[in-house]
Amino acid sequence: MPTDKLTDTAIKKAKPIDRRIKVSDGGGLYLELWPNDAHYWRLKYRIGGVEKCL
Repeated sequence: MPTDKLTDTAIKKAKPIDRRIKVSDGGGLYLELWPNDAHYWRLKYRIGGVEKCL
């Protein structure tokens, strides 16, 4: 089970400066923040040992 839960406060405080950053929950889900103010939710998983992203 994930131990680092994403909180509303942590998401609002995270700001990319000059490159993209990832704010993770520890269970494969993360928020990707880009300098152009784009925000993307991503989920990492593995199938047959190959890492994929959704």
